[in-house]
Amino acid sequence: MRRLLDALYALGAGLAALSLLGIFLVMMAQVVLREMQIQLPAADDISAYLCVATTFFALAATFKRGELIRVGMGIERLGPRTRRVAEAAVLLLAAVIMAYVTRWTFADTLFSWEIEEVAQGTVAIPLWIPKLAMPLGAGLLLLAILDELVRVLRGRTPGYVAAAEQRAAAGDFSAEV
Repeated sequence: MRRLLDALYALGAGLAALSLLGIFLVMMAQVVLREMQIQLPAADDISAYLCVATTFFALAATFKRGELIRVGMGIERLGPRTRRVAEAAVLLLAAVIMAYVTRWTFADTLFSWEIEEVAQGTVAIPLWIPKLAMPLGAGLLLLAILDELVRVLRGRTPGYVAAAEQRAAAGDFSAEV
């Protein structure tokens, strides 16, 4: 099960990387075509859609690596038992919030598909396609949060805390800036 979950998080990160590469390719094509006095239709729209996809697909992997913004000033002063309860409570709250986000972004994507909604720009892109990144990415983050909640409930150190501790032990404080 662990390998499957890690593969899903890696898949999300890979899709985020491909989306970022897509932004680069669209922008470079736009630069080259502009020199030839040609406009790339919907370049701004496509870049915006890929930006959203990059963000949502990267959420789970970033969370698991402990690289999302986390304010630990209060929780780090708690004893081990109280800290585990606080971590579990926060993870449960985060899971509820992400379940809500996942449900509503999925409903919005499904609605766009049902009514055949298209972009209003120069290219009529069916909007359910770029919108699909939101429920998929949010769902992956929800899965990662539930994964960490199970770890905490079993009395283990959350993966994001362990990852941050490993970086600190290696002298890497780049995430702390």
